[in-house]
Amino acid sequence: MKQSEFKKRRKQLMQHIGKGNIALIGSAAVRARNRDVNYPFRQDSDFYYLTGFNEPDSLAVFIPGRKQGEYILFCREFDEKKALWEGAHAGLEGATVHYKADDSFPIDDLDDILPGLLEDKGKVYYPIGRDSDLDHNLLVWINHIRSQSRSGVTAPGELASLEHILHEMRLFKSPEELKLMRRAADVSANAHVKAMQRCKPGLYEYQIEAEIIYNFIQDGLRAVAYPSIVAGGKNACVLHYTENADKLKSGDLLLIDAGAECDHYAADITRTFPVSGRFSEPQKQLYQLVLDAQTAAIAQIKPGLPWHLAHDASVEVLTKGLVSLGLLKGKVTKLIKDEKYKQFYMHRIGHWLGMDVHDVGDYKLDKEWRLLEPGMVLTIEPGLYIPADCLTVNEQWRGIGIRIEDDVLVTAEGHEILTGGAPKTIAEIESLMQAS
Repeated sequence: MKQSEFKKRRKQLMQHIGKGNIALIGSAAVRARNRDVNYPFRQDSDFYYLTGFNEPDSLAVFIPGRKQGEYILFCREFDEKKALWEGAHAGLEGATVHYKADDSFPIDDLDDILPGLLEDKGKVYYPIGRDSDLDHNLLVWINHIRSQSRSGVTAPGELASLEHILHEMRLFKSPEELKLMRRAADVSANAHVKAMQRCKPGLYEYQIEAEIIYNFIQDGLRAVAYPSIVAGGKNACVLHYTENADKLKSGDLLLIDAGAECDHYAADITRTFPVSGRFSEPQKQLYQLVLDAQTAAIAQIKPGLPWHLAHDASVEVLTKGLVSLGLLKGKVTKLIKDEKYKQFYMHRIGHWLGMDVHDVGDYKLDKEWRLLEPGMVLTIEPGLYIPADCLTVNEQWRGIGIRIEDDVLVTAEGHEILTGGAPKTIAEIESLMQAS
């Protein structure tokens, strides 16, 4: 992503902060996996959103109206030995030249420099409670300033949540962000296609997972947006199943929930299909019901409509269908009111999507479901999960888990499905699998 995009975000943030105030946000830390081996580093989404700086041990400071520079980056100094062992890193010069900080300082000098930057500021915006070290250090710095009150300096009098401003900004995707999300969606959809073509009885769930990740990497995206769910048969009734260890059986369905990440932006797709390439009649009936629910929900994605209408639409379609198929008994309106459908459909219709797979942003404003607006991206993912030990339904339905998930952009005219490259109708899926 171009540095001009990050600069635009910083400018917008500082307009919200206002002169006389200051904002701080730290990078993610390196985490130990075991002994002297670390997990692959993944930058904090909020920090990256404002800086584009992909290194640990960093702190960004924003001071609107500061004559010497409004954006200051504390980071590691360049170290030739570290560069030899671990690869290139920006250093202080790179922070200003390549990442457009107005000024940069060594992270080791933070305690000496930051208190001076906090002097005479009215309010400090930062991620309260998210980084215990920053919480502690900030109080130490403020108390240090207070101890100098006789010299005429004042300490900030208020701490405010940076996320309240920042997450509202992140909720609305720019054209540059949407390029990355479309790329992640296209690569992910292609991987789902390859998984359908590769699938057959006798393979293991982890072999299909390997096919998906292989195709992510082959298409240039090395990071997964979240641990892949590859759930055959009754495993699909475990919503966050990630063991991916069982053998695939003829006659079962396979649910795959997997998405790639493109420059910190996620895709999130779920498809469910028959291991042997053809749906049984009970599977076909439940699958079509879930697909109809998704179609009804997606129809509610347009500017000016409240978030919850998509979920309500899916509930109505699924409940009517469950009654028609005999899995629920009673009047549809009362079943919905009493939430009886939740024994088979226990989650909501979807979530915001962006730099995090369950992305930031409020779902309600002033206790009311917020209205959809252009630039928002969300998932639509109805499902049905019939436990294998559910004795209240006919045996033909037991152990079937189905979810269908797409990523949907709210546009000025309505919506755009970003993940349409992954087949989802019964005819499309069977045709693809039988041709492979």
